[in-house]
Amino acid sequence: MATITELKSAIRDTLESRGVLHELRARVRAEVFSALDVERESLTPLSHENLIINELIREYLVFNRYRHTASVLTAESGLPETHLDRQFLAEELKVSQDASSKSVPLLYGLVSHFMNSGDNRGSVFLQGGASVKPPAGPHQ
Repeated sequence: MATITELKSAIRDTLESRGVLHELRARVRAEVFSALDVERESLTPLSHENLIINELIREYLVFNRYRHTASVLTAESGLPETHLDRQFLAEELKVSQDASSKSVPLLYGLVSHFMNSGDNRGSVFLQGGASVKPPAGPHQ
């Protein structure tokens, strides 16, 4: 008869070989954050800039099927459950889209723009947002 240790090892190996162990761990983390949603009320409301940034990240995560990671981001950051409209995000960022760019997250287009920019003048000067403050509370 197998020992408890051998049984645990066999179960872990089976879950890893099926590719579900990582997903289960992510799901447990998401459920823990969801269960601790009481802390959400004590979070500082998201600034407009943080809302846009977090939504860009969430769009990227969902596109790449990192659903559990996206659910943890939503729970931990205080993002609304309803996704912001993509057209709204594009307008806020002052970016134009064509049919091909609409098939991928906006973050891909932004990164591609800066990586493939034909501008040889040097680096882009990034300006910090005036309304951005470090998060208060348990997130450090």
